[in-house]
Amino acid sequence: MSTNVLRTADGWWVVRDERAVRIETKAVTTAELLADPDAVREAAASAENGTPVDDLVALPPVTTPCRVVAQMVNYRSHAKDSGFTGDIPPTFFRKASGSVSGPRDAIIRPSHVKFLDYEVELGLVMGATLPVGTVVEEQDLPRYVAGLVLTNDVSARDVQLTKTQFYESKSYPTFTPTGPYLALLEPEDFAHLLNLRLRLSVNGVSRQDRTLADMIVRPAQALTLLARFQTLDPGDLLLTGTPGGTALKAPPKPIAKISALLPPAVRWKAFFKGQAKNPLYLRDGDLITATIATPDGQIDLGEQRTPVTDAP
Repeated sequence: MSTNVLRTADGWWVVRDERAVRIETKAVTTAELLADPDAVREAAASAENGTPVDDLVALPPVTTPCRVVAQMVNYRSHAKDSGFTGDIPPTFFRKASGSVSGPRDAIIRPSHVKFLDYEVELGLVMGATLPVGTVVEEQDLPRYVAGLVLTNDVSARDVQLTKTQFYESKSYPTFTPTGPYLALLEPEDFAHLLNLRLRLSVNGVSRQDRTLADMIVRPAQALTLLARFQTLDPGDLLLTGTPGGTALKAPPKPIAKISALLPPAVRWKAFFKGQAKNPLYLRDGDLITATIATPDGQIDLGEQRTPVTDAP
């Protein structure tokens, strides 16, 4: 069964039900913790009663700097929302590691961003180096992936669409809430990945709700494709895409065909005029709640509660 690890300002903890036991380790980074599995096992087996989890302030369980890589349009429901038909080529992009924030930290909307969106995503945390040229089969996942984290790929849609700039639009500080837990997996846990259910709500209203069965390119294939050109090291993070239900959706096909005939400046002006009427984009004061877990609780990545606030 997976082991949930929590990170705070003064160390690492193994979570057991509602309490946490300190891991006796000198590890500072995620990679260093993964290289000290005996300390994690000893804490998990400890008879100590532990500290109430609610008394601890969780930091992102993935330390930075690290590589943060993400997959684009990797759920069938998201592809439908985005207006894609037919085969979708697997696509990756990078996010700045400085965008990683904690599971209770506020998401800060920059003053120039009007269309702020959410994307709940499963994050894979690497436990071993993935060299360029590696082919990863399903049975190889435990060799390379140490664990899982809950993430939110926050996106400035007006920057993303007008500039076709994924890196900038998804890399502002606080745009990758991560945690609360790093779920360290046993080899047998990987058989349950497709049962993981991703849920996200805003102000208590459900927006996203799908399992990994909706995924187009699954983790082993994604790592193989990524390894064609990119090395990953222990502690690096791969975000595996988001299901449908984001605020941004493609316009109806007749409107899209007409707008394609317009000059770019006119087209974008008309598009964002319509988006301004969309109430689903994030606003100051909103509260995002996100979870990822299997129905039986064998893998449970905890809950994020991230308020949205405007930059001062």
